[in-house]
Amino acid sequence: MTDQVSAADPETPDIPGKPTSASRTTLSHIMTHNDTNLLGTVHGGVIMKLVDDAAGAVAGRHSGGPAVTASMDEMAFLEPVRVGDLVHVKAQVNWTGRTSMEVGVRVLAERWNESAPPTQVGSAYLVFAAVDADGKPRRVPPVLPETEQDKRRYQEAQIRRTHRLARRRAIMELREKRAAEGFED
Repeated sequence: MTDQVSAADPETPDIPGKPTSASRTTLSHIMTHNDTNLLGTVHGGVIMKLVDDAAGAVAGRHSGGPAVTASMDEMAFLEPVRVGDLVHVKAQVNWTGRTSMEVGVRVLAERWNESAPPTQVGSAYLVFAAVDADGKPRRVPPVLPETEQDKRRYQEAQIRRTHRLARRRAIMELREKRAAEGFED
């Protein structure tokens, strides 16, 4: 099972690639008391929604239409976010397959009234699938990494994809084995 498009596939016309910078975006939001959890810091779910919003905007821009979240990998919370922090969520397409895209996201925070540089407070990788008006998968343009950092992110995204597919295969094999042994889950 692969999401990569074969260059020799006569049934799929070539879609021109788009550079990484074409869809890169930053969303910024000031955290208020409405965003806090019981500990008085910003709720992780609020940060996750901002991450998904930024990644969705990037995926839609890159694919030229609707894209839906297929998975979120490795959401890491590195530092707490507080009320009054100005949060910047930076996202870009790292890798593309035939119908899916990996979007990398960095979350930065700074005090709204200070001039200190922002601190990285989180990061995540999300996979989006481009869909048509009927919700069916549609092809996406290849991403064209521009910088050495973009190339490294592309290569790392391929590794994450390989691991996701291997994990999915291993889980399905285990479930089939357990079902054959008479276990019901």
